[in-house]
Amino acid sequence: MTDTSPQPIYLADYTPPGWLIEDVHLTFRLAPGATRVLSRIRFVPNPAAPGGQSFFLHGEGLTLISSAIDGAPVQPTLDTGGLTCPVPDRAFTWEAEVEINPAANTALEGLYMSNGMYCSQCEAEGFRHITYYPDRPDVMAPFRVRIEGDAPVLLSNGNKAAEGPGWAEWDDPWPKPAYLFALVAGDLVARSDSFTTMRGRDVALKLWTRPGPDADKTEWAMQALKAAMAWDEQSYGREYDLDIFQIVAVSDFNMGAMENKGLNIFNTSAVLASADTSTDANFARIEGIIAHEYFHNWTGNRITCRD
Repeated sequence: MTDTSPQPIYLADYTPPGWLIEDVHLTFRLAPGATRVLSRIRFVPNPAAPGGQSFFLHGEGLTLISSAIDGAPVQPTLDTGGLTCPVPDRAFTWEAEVEINPAANTALEGLYMSNGMYCSQCEAEGFRHITYYPDRPDVMAPFRVRIEGDAPVLLSNGNKAAEGPGWAEWDDPWPKPAYLFALVAGDLVARSDSFTTMRGRDVALKLWTRPGPDADKTEWAMQALKAAMAWDEQSYGREYDLDIFQIVAVSDFNMGAMENKGLNIFNTSAVLASADTSTDANFARIEGIIAHEYFHNWTGNRITCRD
């Protein structure tokens, strides 16, 4: 019988990653049963890591189409948890193309599809279901993401860099671990507002829901978001650091809420409120969850325990 009880993890056993990442470029070609994910990742040796580590990337449930190092095709060794591959003892660029099946992803980890909408959940180890990557919280990198698909709204972390018919590109310049990656694509409508930071920057705010009655129940959540942004500035001097902050509220989300950088994803139960049907406790709960997830932008995501 397999022992599934929690196992202790000791700080003394921690080993720094053998490679760090300078930047990540991802392209998603969305299709319900056969989404292609193209990755281009710049790796550099970690001077703080002990020598002799194998180059290992986490990956689960992926079909590897191709892989290359500095443009030259390679044949990595695959197993159920990821891949290993010989690499140069210098900086190099890893490229891979994989295929995933969001429509069949009933585990709801990584990129999944529900009621016609693509949605992601990468905490704690979901990104390894999207592409091959060192899926650990001490490996952080800026992400540039291109999404191609027929959904009317295509969202990811960071600032929108460019868009056109059937595609959008998002640029998150702040290094983040893979568990904070987010992607949402579907038929959505937004409540739009703005917030002026303590240094006078205007931040666009968008709270996305599916079309219909949900769109009329987001006013309180938007006010709660603006109050949280002001409180973080007044209490700790923490100014929001992107041009846009977005929340997506969908009933298909399998968690209560998730603090993905610049693109929080919420279950509708944690966002929607109406004076006609919601209690004071509902309003207070929404206010608390909105604030909690927003505060993660600094506290928890960027400011963490040293050890």
